[in-house]
Amino acid sequence: MIKKLLIIALLVVAQSSLFAQKKQPNIIVILADDLGFSDIGAFGSEIYTPNLNKLAQNGLILKQFYNAGRCCPSRASLLTGLYPHQAGVGDMVQDKGFPAYQGYLNEHCITIGQALKQAGYNTIVSGKWHVGLVPSAWAVNRGFDDSFTLQNNGSSYFNSQPLYNDGRKVTFLKGDKEIIRTDTATYLTQEITNFAINSLEKQRNQQKPFFLYVAYNAPHWPIQALPEDIAKYKGKYLEGWDKLRASRFKKLKELGIIDKNWDLSSRFEKVPDWEKLSAEEKDKWDTRMAIYAAMIDRMDAGIGEILQKVKSLGEENNTLVLFLSDNGGSADDVKNWNYVTQKNGTPGSVASIDSYESPWGNVSNTPFQLFKKNTHEGGIASPFIAYYPNHIKARTQSNRVSHLIDIFPTFLEYAGFQYPDTFQGKSLTPLEGISLKKEFEGQKSEAHEALFWEHEGSKAVRKGDWKAVAENNQPWELYNLATDRTETKNVAKSEPKLLQNLIELHQQWSVKVGVEDWNKIK
Repeated sequence: MIKKLLIIALLVVAQSSLFAQKKQPNIIVILADDLGFSDIGAFGSEIYTPNLNKLAQNGLILKQFYNAGRCCPSRASLLTGLYPHQAGVGDMVQDKGFPAYQGYLNEHCITIGQALKQAGYNTIVSGKWHVGLVPSAWAVNRGFDDSFTLQNNGSSYFNSQPLYNDGRKVTFLKGDKEIIRTDTATYLTQEITNFAINSLEKQRNQQKPFFLYVAYNAPHWPIQALPEDIAKYKGKYLEGWDKLRASRFKKLKELGIIDKNWDLSSRFEKVPDWEKLSAEEKDKWDTRMAIYAAMIDRMDAGIGEILQKVKSLGEENNTLVLFLSDNGGSADDVKNWNYVTQKNGTPGSVASIDSYESPWGNVSNTPFQLFKKNTHEGGIASPFIAYYPNHIKARTQSNRVSHLIDIFPTFLEYAGFQYPDTFQGKSLTPLEGISLKKEFEGQKSEAHEALFWEHEGSKAVRKGDWKAVAENNQPWELYNLATDRTETKNVAKSEPKLLQNLIELHQQWSVKVGVEDWNKIK
């Protein structure tokens, strides 16, 4: 009798174990805003990012992951698994009069939230949405049960108005007075973190898995941060941008993220010689970068809080976590814009609207050239980390050429859900990406035949190791990314047939997704 009971108990344990193995994983995707390729510690930065570093040390780094070059297109691509033009967001959220540039998610795509909700998930979003101002494109109408979103870009980290599920506006700080804040509860990055944590607490003891999309506005301008965070970095950037680029370049090589034979791209042409700046100018630039670093520091701390909440729920080992950025570091110089809310108070405070401009953006995008909005590597290369205990091997790296379009099919494979042909009576554009599940688990996944980009006339195509790229109204360039991913050796003249083949591929793709001549529509 005892032996029989023991056998029954063992069978129950075995069945429970099998169920646990088959259980759909929780999924968290964390998206940073305007974060450059080398802006976190795991990718060579001096900025304190212990939580992201821990994810990288215990997970996988994709060394060749691509975004769509700018916030709105990248978010549309991430959320829908399509090229942004196919989703209706080929540019920003203003309607340009063409289907690919209507400025909001169209009816022939669904979001990850809508798909995973059908797959049995509870869905949460906290942060910057930015894929359409019309109600049909709001998160609440695009598959998210719990949402706290900025419909557009945040204009302040202390006085923003995110939009809740029901349309209520929520203001963190009323008035425009310059206030040196010491609490973090009214700082946008912390508010995004807090909403995510509170929503996760609702998942305690739930039978359904959860999908959480955390879209931080950090470190997008305006560069504003908490005084105590800025103090950690003030004075650390007085050696200047050239030395910092060299330092990050060296670390990237030591980490194995970039090839030791690649050259560092030249300092951007509009960036002055640090040694020729006055002491006052150096102090101003040091302050700007200290604020930017502080924003990343606080974001990393928030990520740590979210991960701790997942652990407290007992869900750490059943949660897939991805981290990436929507585009490269920015060269925007908002101080020089005709910016209606421009303020010139204490740097980093609610009374200051500023950016870190091309000198530090050039550092963020080390070792690549150019910036957000460009389709050179500096604009479209993203740091990427995947973490999933017992599924993704620690301290691993992959050279698999990947793109935002791959994330949606990856999540569907983990969830065991088939992408539908139609949704609410509308036909759906088929997904463009390839699941990364095999790659995450140490196997070789299918490679892309080619990848494509277009943003405001800046365009690129990558096929294998070859990349053709052209900024708007500029000639096409050609690079072998296996030997020169920093795009320092343009071989367009010596490989005209190869270049022409890539250009023709890009033209075919442009017709397919609805790309228009930017000079005629802007």
